[in-house]
Amino acid sequence: MGDIDGGKRRFFRHLCCGGAALGAALTGNAQAATGRKTDLTPAQALALLKEGNEKFVTDSPLRSAQGSERRLEIARGQTPMAVLVSCSDSRVPPELLFGRGLGELFIVRNAGNTVDTVAQGSIEYAVAELGVPLIVVLGHERCGAVDAAVSVVEKNASFPGSIGQMVEPIVPAVLRARAALAGKEPYSREALLDASVRQNVMRIVERLRKSEAMLLEPLRSKRLMVVGARYDLDDGNVEFFDA
Repeated sequence: MGDIDGGKRRFFRHLCCGGAALGAALTGNAQAATGRKTDLTPAQALALLKEGNEKFVTDSPLRSAQGSERRLEIARGQTPMAVLVSCSDSRVPPELLFGRGLGELFIVRNAGNTVDTVAQGSIEYAVAELGVPLIVVLGHERCGAVDAAVSVVEKNASFPGSIGQMVEPIVPAVLRARAALAGKEPYSREALLDASVRQNVMRIVERLRKSEAMLLEPLRSKRLMVVGARYDLDDGNVEFFDA
């Protein structure tokens, strides 16, 4: 009986020690994996996104990183090449538009591609902790959230629930767009909407470049680039532009 009890004790001691060792090993691997960062420069990351979109537009074969091997490769850590600040619109899926696979894009999405506190924290995390070299603020043609903001400005429209609060940050972009079009009257509502989409992107790009303290040093040292872009729903093309 004593031998049996002693055997049990040895078994559980071995199990506990082995489990602790395994846990330490897994933790170490996770830390090692999460410590890795992409070695792409901002310009290289941007070039890859442009290349991916060109293939998307032309229906060329894409070799995006996916499947079980890729899933296991990134299970313990991520090394994304870019932050995509984009709209929640179901017609604007960033990985597909840019031909990228698992773990390559760090995506921050909400209606109208606006940046609130949660989105800002996500962006800063990607830059400071993951070493992402590129931030792309992506608007798109006929954006519903921007269209709602145009209605607020043009028709004093109101929206139920939290939708009004969601649209509110976009209103200054519409006002800026309307002022820019003032000398080109008469202009269509569609023209105002598209100009507002662009202004909404540009305002966010300007804010990220000039007003967010955690991004200033990486921007100054050229380790980070922030660019604006607009996705065309009809032809699939992503146009990149500066603020």
